[in-house]
Amino acid sequence: MVISPFILLLISVGVGYLSSNSSSNSEPEIAVISHTPAVTATKVTKTTDAFTSKSMSEATAKRKLHDNDLDGYVVISQQKSGRLTAKYTGNKKMSAATQTGLIAFLQKSQQAQNIMDSKVTARQLTTLSRQPSITQHVNNQGKSDNETYKVVAFYLLVVMAYFILLTYSTITAQEIAQDKGTKIIEIIFSSTTAQKYFFGKLLGIMGVICTQIAIYVVGGYLSFNIAKVGGDFKELINDNSHLIHMVIGNLINVNLLFVFLGVVIYTILSAFSGALVAKAEDANKAATPAIYICLAAFLLSFSFIDNPTSVVTQILSFVPFMSSFFMPIRVIDGSVSGAGIGLSLIILIVTIGAMAYYISSIYEGLMLQSDNSSFWNRFKRGLKYGNK
Repeated sequence: MVISPFILLLISVGVGYLSSNSSSNSEPEIAVISHTPAVTATKVTKTTDAFTSKSMSEATAKRKLHDNDLDGYVVISQQKSGRLTAKYTGNKKMSAATQTGLIAFLQKSQQAQNIMDSKVTARQLTTLSRQPSITQHVNNQGKSDNETYKVVAFYLLVVMAYFILLTYSTITAQEIAQDKGTKIIEIIFSSTTAQKYFFGKLLGIMGVICTQIAIYVVGGYLSFNIAKVGGDFKELINDNSHLIHMVIGNLINVNLLFVFLGVVIYTILSAFSGALVAKAEDANKAATPAIYICLAAFLLSFSFIDNPTSVVTQILSFVPFMSSFFMPIRVIDGSVSGAGIGLSLIILIVTIGAMAYYISSIYEGLMLQSDNSSFWNRFKRGLKYGNK
């Protein structure tokens, strides 16, 4: 599960590589026969890989086409008026890319021929080649790039948070629900306290989450540097290096802490939900409350990505279960102060601590219930057990 994103990345890169090689190997071969010195066959074949560089006569091309050794051939000639013409004959239609390349080359050659035939002077040619000039003066230079990196950083961060929360909320709830009402849990509680067992479960899951995030960070860093050194992505990375560094800078900062704390609070809620199921067979339903809240926060955050200064965004950035999605919006936008970030973190940490302490105090009462009573009845009995 941890390395699955890297496996998918390798698969996609491999498929892309094989596809490109396959497409390059299967490119049609088209012969070029030129009957005019103005356009040589050698020059035409350099316009695209679709043309074969082998020189041949029209009769040879016809024979090869009949034997399926060629997909087609193009005959280029020049009329008495000086107009260049190209006639294609083949077993299948010429591809759009090949046709576009051929037309562009012929237009350039035709223009050169027209200039030669018109016998214009160098000064006249300069006048005819005159082009208009457009200049731009943009206020807030770089604003467009800033908007781009904010959107990219937000999507990467929120999607990563959502899938990690979804995965570990489900795992936590099912792990605890499967212990529900079994003899094993009774034996465990006879050997240690329910609080220690609860915190041990949470710490173990937190360790796995930290390991996964660390693997993603290190793996992403290594993948980025490998792609930057060579390969098909080198030019793309070099052209957008400033944008990429701004995106990375907004991922590996306080936003990552909000993601981690969000995972912690949803994991505690999932543990509570798992302990509240009626029996071990209901483990699959255990994560439902946490998943619904997580999904609501995830979808709601997308509605306010373009309005990070709205009242709703500001309020929800301080609300536990929501702040892990909404505070990063404000951090990326730069519309929140350090004091605001600190206050949100304090509220989130205090809520996590209070939830963990309270749930651990009633955990034994919740776990030892195995009847089919309603959710609220089981919850109330758990509260009574915690007050003993």
